[in-house]
Amino acid sequence: MKAMSLTKEELLEMESLPKTKLDVMKDYLICFLPVTIGILCLLEYYFIPNYGMNTITNVYGGFIGILITVFFIMFLISLKNKLVFEKLRYKAPFYSAVFMLLTGYDVLTLKTGTLMLPYFPWTDRILNAMISDWRYLLDCVKNSLILLFTGYFSGAIIGLITGISCGYSKKVNYWISPFMRLLGPIPSITWLPIVIVIMTSLFNGAVVIIALGVWYSVSMATITGISNVDASYFEVAKTLGAGSKELVFGIAIPHAMPNIFQGLTQGMSSACTALLIAEMVGVESGLGWYINWQKSWAEFGKMYGAVILICLTFITVNFILSRIKKYVLRWQEGVIQ
Repeated sequence: MKAMSLTKEELLEMESLPKTKLDVMKDYLICFLPVTIGILCLLEYYFIPNYGMNTITNVYGGFIGILITVFFIMFLISLKNKLVFEKLRYKAPFYSAVFMLLTGYDVLTLKTGTLMLPYFPWTDRILNAMISDWRYLLDCVKNSLILLFTGYFSGAIIGLITGISCGYSKKVNYWISPFMRLLGPIPSITWLPIVIVIMTSLFNGAVVIIALGVWYSVSMATITGISNVDASYFEVAKTLGAGSKELVFGIAIPHAMPNIFQGLTQGMSSACTALLIAEMVGVESGLGWYINWQKSWAEFGKMYGAVILICLTFITVNFILSRIKKYVLRWQEGVIQ
């Protein structure tokens, strides 16, 4: 009997049970929940009296208004588009919780003074601080990204070379693996004092620190991926006349790609951590340095603004990496038999 092939979407649709009108209405109410909570957030911001001499501007209100508008447009689209409806239905509780957290923080800082200045500025104050210093913040983002990607790609390239060599050649693995076992488990940031002394500049030292962490993650993942390739594939390829080049680039690397991307993802995580520590300790530029600088002047609004930018930057970088991974490994997204 011929096996029936189903896509994930078709399988999920088959497994879903018919919904009653009450269930459908409940789903639409949940989809509209972010808009409702967002409006309550605006009402709290403008109509509840502020604590003491705390003042507000329309920046935070405008920000919340934009979010409400976006979610309202998504809700309208979801009425006609099933895919948008499913995504919004799944994410709506989380988006609503974010609005509630913003409201709660606003109450604790701006409205009641439970969390006092200067350590806990309210959201409107943070946004205004970011706007007032946006040129410098963008320059710091640029410097951080340059440092991050320089170290990341350096470590990734060296890690791929090391991993492929050790995974394919037992002789190379014999000489290299002891050093990997020695250096790998040690956090790369541990070498920061030594590297900064040895290297000619703080930037180069930070690049080495970032590259070390990426190198180990990518190397180990690549070695694991190549080692797990079925030996029969190599034997068949040799029988058909394949040389070492074809064995490495035609069999070993393609089969190890899922592991390699896993190592690249882990390497990005360690690279981001090493980047921040390097900037806070030694490098005189970037978001990590900016945070330390503003903290020393008790400019906590600008400091929190930089923290927000760091989060957004790292989320964006990891999102791009995940999309590249999904595209390269699209052959894994086959049908369910």
